[in-house]
Amino acid sequence: MPIFRLSKELIFPPTHLAEDNGFLAVGGDLSEARLILAYSMGIFPWYSEGDPILWWSPDPRLVLLTEDLKISRSLSQTIKKGIFKVTLDTAFEQVIKNCASVHLQDKGDTWITNEMIEAYIALHHSGYAHSVESWFEDKLVGGLYGISLGSAFFGESMFAKKSDASKVAFAALTQQLIRWNFTLIDCQVTTEHLKSFGAQDIPRSDFIMLLKSALKSPTKKGIWKLDDTVSVPQKRSLKKC
Repeated sequence: MPIFRLSKELIFPPTHLAEDNGFLAVGGDLSEARLILAYSMGIFPWYSEGDPILWWSPDPRLVLLTEDLKISRSLSQTIKKGIFKVTLDTAFEQVIKNCASVHLQDKGDTWITNEMIEAYIALHHSGYAHSVESWFEDKLVGGLYGISLGSAFFGESMFAKKSDASKVAFAALTQQLIRWNFTLIDCQVTTEHLKSFGAQDIPRSDFIMLLKSALKSPTKKGIWKLDDTVSVPQKRSLKKC
């Protein structure tokens, strides 16, 4: 397959033309319009500092249908104990910078470049990007961030400085998304951590169909707030394993 070089024109090649590893295109920019178009097509940027912007659409794709969320018994107990306070959209910049820092410490490199941080902070101010925070004794100890379009949430990265902090944040977010009638969480690439929540690898073509359906719903823009009741698992909406 050819690798497509993007110009200033706001356009992407179709995802089925991606390489076997999901690599689709190079170049372009991280403007709000281009990022929104990319996510709406099942494409996301992923590259290292100093490299050109690389665009990807993996096949298979790790996806969590919100109705399939699983909560382990141990995590359910942690949630019930109220060890962490969970909030939405109260510390987006801190969350994304912590995600970048954790990746840098673990691997010596991070795809969350300064350019990416600035772009996603701008998306947050526009009401498309959102963060979930876990607090312990008034300190930020975990969280995640992502993009919202229609009834789909595209998870970007998470971090934890205390055991289960990011898991509690993810569980609370998913339960809130269920209440808002979200149908899909795009987890992008496979990790055992996310599969433990019920995420599954599906063919990219199936993901694109699910995404098109999700995009028929209006996008919930603006600052999000967590309902008071989502800190405790609801028996009807969550599956224990």
